[in-house]
Amino acid sequence: MFGGEASVIIPPDASLTSDPVDLPVEQGDDLAVSLRLVASPPISSFHWDGRRTGYVLSGDQLSTVAPTIRTTTERRLFLAALLVEAVNAHGVVAAFGDSITDGANTSIDNDARWPDFLAERASCRGIAVVNAGISGARLLSDGMGANALARLDNDVIRQPGIRAVILHLGINDIAWPGTPFSPEEPPMTFERMLIGYRTFIAHAHAANLRVIGGTLTPFAGALPDTPMADNYYSIEKDNLRRRINDWIRNSGAFDATIDFDRLLEDPERPGHLLPCFDGGDHLHPSDEGCRAMAHAVNLDSLFERRVPDSTTHQ
Repeated sequence: MFGGEASVIIPPDASLTSDPVDLPVEQGDDLAVSLRLVASPPISSFHWDGRRTGYVLSGDQLSTVAPTIRTTTERRLFLAALLVEAVNAHGVVAAFGDSITDGANTSIDNDARWPDFLAERASCRGIAVVNAGISGARLLSDGMGANALARLDNDVIRQPGIRAVILHLGINDIAWPGTPFSPEEPPMTFERMLIGYRTFIAHAHAANLRVIGGTLTPFAGALPDTPMADNYYSIEKDNLRRRINDWIRNSGAFDATIDFDRLLEDPERPGHLLPCFDGGDHLHPSDEGCRAMAHAVNLDSLFERRVPDSTTHQ
């Protein structure tokens, strides 16, 4: 219900929250949400890589025992979030990133993204996880969605109960220039990336959030048999990734760090994903790679008390 009414009209570019529903749920439960549309609305935005099968039915079949399926989709349409009143909750951490966080190449319907595995691990401590990954996302520029600085407020800071954010973002900023996705864009620079990271951290710190930085994972040979294969990866781009990773590890800019790079890299082939962690395109981790990423997160580091900066920056 919406304000006691059974139907609602959503204004353009707006979101609405329903009245509370008295439905007990346990950690890890699957919830199915059905939406009945009285007309075909324009779809101006959606979650491209939902990794979960949805079903499109013809007509009003909400009460049908065996509905007739018109088609299926792995996109998430219209529904942005489910809010749950949690008992003994200690807070929420947002996993903020690109397709690696969004779960590209993980198996469908198995909740095998690394934030899913992290949520499973963290639940025993009353910690919830929000997946704020968007395939094609970038730190400094709009890609398949707004840049990180433009969506930080909505996707992280405004989330109920948020206390920390894990930032794993930057591969597309490095790799896209010169590819069919962004053919005229000049090469990314170390200095520009650092400005983006520092601005993100400062904005999150201003909201009293801890920021955990994840090193950028190997991507040599990425996206074979696609138009991106010839120039998505290069030695120069990988050198920039390594330089950025050194800064993430050693600068002290983050409240804590997670070394996803060293975790997933093949020691016999530097710059490549370990075969057992490779989702098949040499860019996105497999289910087991995502499991390893989640287990690399130190749960004790998520909500440690953050010492505020001694100065305030505008």
